[in-house]
Amino acid sequence: MKRFLAIVIVVAIILLLWFLFFKPSGKSTVIKQSTTDTVTKKHSPEFDKEISSLIDSYIAMKNAFANGDTSEIKAKTNQFITSAGSVRLNELQEKDSSFYLAIQQNVSDIKANAAPILQESDISEMRRDFSMVCENVYPFLKTVGYEGQKLYWQNDPNAFGEDKPANWLSISSQGKNPYAGKKDANNLHSVESMDSIYAK
Repeated sequence: MKRFLAIVIVVAIILLLWFLFFKPSGKSTVIKQSTTDTVTKKHSPEFDKEISSLIDSYIAMKNAFANGDTSEIKAKTNQFITSAGSVRLNELQEKDSSFYLAIQQNVSDIKANAAPILQESDISEMRRDFSMVCENVYPFLKTVGYEGQKLYWQNDPNAFGEDKPANWLSISSQGKNPYAGKKDANNLHSVESMDSIYAK
């Protein structure tokens, strides 16, 4: 019996010491990342450069629409299609093949919606095709995890008449409206929402 009592006392002492010195206090500890830590990027520098080139060609095309010059629109659209076709998606395939297939389809849709612009002569129809391109480019950037400069997703609620909106991406919250025509391109009073996006 004494032996049993001694064992119980030893176990009790061990438990008491564990509670006093080793048991967590119950408070959650927040570990702040050091500002000197390097940020892990999702993509290779080469891939980011190709996406940046795509954005640059998109912005040039958007500006051509704002200027209302159909010849310039066609030239910039052709450059945009070439840039979209130049994005090498292979590194995405290494990470996730189903994700890669979805992104590949997205790029195909971008090019397919941009191609009719080259055949159109009516700027209103060209703008309708451009709005479809915008609706493809935005989710592409969000899905792929765009890591470039800040972009703005803008909206003209009456781009194609009353209550017929259209969207576009811009590098500035004061960017020119590609649906307004040259004389009204700087007139942003019709832009209702300019949400800052930065997909990481």
